Amino acid sequence: MDADAWEKVDQLVTWLDRASDLAPETELLLRLMKVSEETGEVAAAVIGALGQNPRKGVTHTWEQVDGELCDVILTAMVALKSRNTDAPNVFRKHVTDVVTRALGPPA
Repeated sequence: MDADAWEKVDQLVTWLDRASDLAPETELLLRLMKVSEETGEVAAAVIGALGQNPRKGVTHTWEQVDGELCDVILTAMVALKSRNTDAPNVFRKHVTDVVTRALGPPA
C-alpha cells in the first residue's frame, strides 16, 4: 500500500489521540467498533442507491457508495494502526498471505 496513505493514517491517529479524554483501551475499542459503524453506512448507501426503501426511494448515488467504502478502509487502517504500530507491515503480510491462499504461491 502507498506509504503516503500510511503517513496520513499516522496523522489521523495522532489527531484522534490528542482529542481523546478516554483511557487508551477504551479509545482503541471505540476505534475498532467504528469500523462496524462505517460498514453499516455502506449498507445504507447501497440500499439508497437501489431505492429499496419505498418510503424514501433513491437517496444515494453509486459514487456515494464508493465514498462509504473508502471510509471503511480508512477507518480500518486507523484502527489497525491504533492497535499495532507496525500496521503497514502487518497489512502487507496479510495481503500477501490472502493472495497466496487464493491464487497459490508466486511463480
